[in-house]
Amino acid sequence: MLSTEMEKALNEQIKIEAESSQVYLSMASWAETQGFEGVAQFMYAHSDEERMHMLKLVKYINERGGHAKVSALDAPPLSFGSSKEMFKTLFDHEVMVSKSINELVHISLQEKDYATHNFLQWYVAEQIEEEALARTILDKINLIGDDKGGLYLFDNDVKQLTVISASSPQP
Repeated sequence: MLSTEMEKALNEQIKIEAESSQVYLSMASWAETQGFEGVAQFMYAHSDEERMHMLKLVKYINERGGHAKVSALDAPPLSFGSSKEMFKTLFDHEVMVSKSINELVHISLQEKDYATHNFLQWYVAEQIEEEALARTILDKINLIGDDKGGLYLFDNDVKQLTVISASSPQP
C-alpha cells in the first residue's frame, strides 16, 4: 500500500512524464517543419517512449492500491530557434526529470517503501541513459557548429544514435 505522500509524489511524476512526451512531440513537429526528417523520427519515437514511462507509473500506483491521476499539462514550447538550442532544451529537461526521479527515490527510502524503491530503480537507470544520449547529441551538434553539410549528415545518423551507458548490461 502506498502512503499518501508517496502516491502524491508518483502522481506528480506522471505529469512530468506526460509533459516530457509532449516536449518530445513538439520538438518532433518543429524538426519536421525545419526539414530535419531524422531528428523528427527520433523525437517521435522518444515521445512514445516517454508516454510508456508515464503508463508504467499509472499502472504501478493503481496496483499498489493508490489512484493514478491524469492531470492538465503545461504546454511545451512550439519553436526552438535552432537544432542546437532544441537539444540544449532537451538535455536540461532530462536533467530536471532525473532530479525528480531522485527525489522519489529519497521519499521511498525515508518511508522504507522498498517496493517503490525497487520499482524506481528502472527509472534511475533509464535517466542515466536519457541524459547520456542527450549529452552525446548535444556534443555532436556542438562539433558540427554551423556546417550545413554536417547537419545534413547528423540528421541522417541520428536515427541510429544510441548510447551505451554505464548502467546498461555490457556484451
